[in-house]
Amino acid sequence: MRATWDIFCRVVDNYGDIGVTWRLARQLVAEHGLAVRLWVDDLTAFVRLCPQADAQLLSQMQQGVVVCVWSADWQAVEPADVVIEAFACELPAAYIAAMARREQKVLWLNLEYLSAEEWVEGCHGLPSMQSNGLSKFFFFPGFTAGSGGLLRERELLTQRRAFQADGRTRDDFLCSLGVEPLAGAKLISLFAYENAALSGWLEVLAAGPQRFQLLVPEGRILSSLQSWLGSPLLQAGDTYLRGQLHIRVLPFMRQEQYDRLLWSCNFNVVRGEDSFIRAQWAGRPLLWHIYEQVDDAHLEKLEAFLARYKEGLSADAQVALVGLWHAWNTNGPIGESWQQLLESWPEQAEHAEDWCLQRASQADLAEALVQFYLNWL
Repeated sequence: MRATWDIFCRVVDNYGDIGVTWRLARQLVAEHGLAVRLWVDDLTAFVRLCPQADAQLLSQMQQGVVVCVWSADWQAVEPADVVIEAFACELPAAYIAAMARREQKVLWLNLEYLSAEEWVEGCHGLPSMQSNGLSKFFFFPGFTAGSGGLLRERELLTQRRAFQADGRTRDDFLCSLGVEPLAGAKLISLFAYENAALSGWLEVLAAGPQRFQLLVPEGRILSSLQSWLGSPLLQAGDTYLRGQLHIRVLPFMRQEQYDRLLWSCNFNVVRGEDSFIRAQWAGRPLLWHIYEQVDDAHLEKLEAFLARYKEGLSADAQVALVGLWHAWNTNGPIGESWQQLLESWPEQAEHAEDWCLQRASQADLAEALVQFYLNWL
């Protein structure tokens, strides 16, 4: 009988948590033949990623995954063979008690947030004994062979390369979003949190000699874009022209569509964790808007990633990359760093593809989780 897996997810304030767990659940079913239940406390957020889902159902099958409402009024269920507590979301007490009573032992995993910090390897896979006799293991996604790897479907890079090699397929996809590619223009996707640094960057894009198309899916960055445009509420389908900058607001899209948007663009601005990983698999230069934490703890994580990512770049290219990422994440002046990045563009583009291929040589997150379970048995 195939192993059963339960994944628990609390939607915090964005789509990162549900985005990661939904991708993971689908991959465990599609590529490893597992029986997976995804417990979500906010189906409204889930429906944004899976429009065919019904936010009113307590339980439903979507793409092979049983999606269940995780309500405050918990109803007893039989625990799965493997239980993933995503991002320290704290399982229901009654479920933990049922895990402890289960005759066949349960593998309890705390799937942590992604980090490039050096201590991750030392903590990955470590157990934590609980007062009820259960052990909870800490599972850290990461960028090195000693970590839990990154979410990556088996055929993802093959699909991406085929898409990027076929200009007509790309143009047809963009046209499906209402975007007509402009001759000679660089395409930029922008999916970020509110950012005061945006206005300075847009001024540079609009005033330069190069034509740019800025594609902006619906999200929190729209309020910053509205301020710069001096426009009323922005919505999908809106277009604006400022000098050399052509702006198009796109609808919120399914994950598969968003992947293709990243593949279509020359440069991708992303946020959080899910879109950050997907931009790396796109093999194109990127800019990460990291989720802000108290006491600037997020900046340590930013530095840890930059320390790894910039390896192999020339000194000038490193200065451009680090300067741009720092300015974007600290609301600093961004124009000079952007110009430096453009000057090193061929090198930045080659490096992005090389980084992607290096990470893809490691086991992906789903594969690593399954192997951890098999080793634990």
